[in-house]
Amino acid sequence: MIISASRRSDIPAFFGEWFIHRLHDGEVLVHNPMQPKQVSRISLSRNNVDAIVFWTKNPANFLSRLPEIDRLGYAYYFLFTITPYDVTIEPGVEDKRLVIEVFKQLSRLIGPEKVVWRYDPVILSDVYTTAWHRASFDKLAEELSGYTQRCIISFFDDYRKVRTRMRSIGYTMPDKVLMEEIAGTIADSAGRNGISLCTCSHDVDLSQYGIMHSRCIDSELVGRITGRQMSGRKKDSRQRHACGCVESRDIGSYNTCTHGCIYCYAVSSQEKASLAYRRYDPYSPMLCDSLKGDETITTARQ
Repeated sequence: MIISASRRSDIPAFFGEWFIHRLHDGEVLVHNPMQPKQVSRISLSRNNVDAIVFWTKNPANFLSRLPEIDRLGYAYYFLFTITPYDVTIEPGVEDKRLVIEVFKQLSRLIGPEKVVWRYDPVILSDVYTTAWHRASFDKLAEELSGYTQRCIISFFDDYRKVRTRMRSIGYTMPDKVLMEEIAGTIADSAGRNGISLCTCSHDVDLSQYGIMHSRCIDSELVGRITGRQMSGRKKDSRQRHACGCVESRDIGSYNTCTHGCIYCYAVSSQEKASLAYRRYDPYSPMLCDSLKGDETITTARQ
C-alpha cells in the first residue's frame, strides 16, 4: 500500500509532529470527505506500507523528522511544488528564495530522484503570459538543476469552488495550441538543465516536445527506491480520468492547509482552514479533528 500525505493538505509544512505520532501508533483515522460519519482506519504498519508520498510547498520544519522516519524503516519521496507566483496567488507560502534553498537541502539529504519538482498549476492571464512562464520556469530550472531529475507540470483546472477566488486575476483557460506553445518553450529549458519534463492529469499529447504523461503516485519510482517489484498496480479510479496515479491511501483532510493559495481545490475557505488549524492536536488519530462518537469506523482495504 502507498500512503499519500497528502493531496488534501500540506502535512510536511504544518503537521509533522502529528504524522510522526501516527507512524509510532501504526494507524490513522480518516473521514470520508463525502460522508463525514464514515471513518476509515488505515494501517501505517511498516509491513503494510510500501512507501509514503509527501506533497508539500515547504517542508522546512519537517527535515529534522526525516532521520526518525528513516529509523522506522519507511521508504518515501517528495512531490515539492515551487511556482513563481507571489502573494497575490500564494499568500501564505514563504519567500521563494527560501523555499528553493529548502528544496536543495532536502535533495542533499535524500537524493535528487526522491525530490520531484511540481510546477503546478500553470495559470494564464494578462499578467501570467506565455513569455512570463517561459522566463519564470527557466530561472527556476537553473536554480534546481542537479537537485531534481523530474518536473511535473499541470495547467490550472477550472474547479467551480475556486472560480470566485480566481476571478480577481482575470485568468483564461488555455486551448491545445496554447498548451503546446507553453510546453515547447519550457521543455527546452528543462532539457538544458537536465530535468525530465512530464504532464499531470491532462489528455493533451505533448510527446513531440519530449513531454510524456506522468503520475505523481508512481509505482515505478516506488519500485526503484525500495528495490521491490511494483508492476501490476492499478490506476487509482478515484482520481480524474487523465490522472495516471496508481492506487494509494490519502491520510489528509480538506480545509486544513493555511498556505492560502487561491487556486487550491482542497480548501473551500481560509476561515475553515484557520478554524481547523486551531483544533489541531498532534496526538489525535485524525488530522485537525476528533471522533464525535456517532461515526462508523471500518478498516480500509490494504
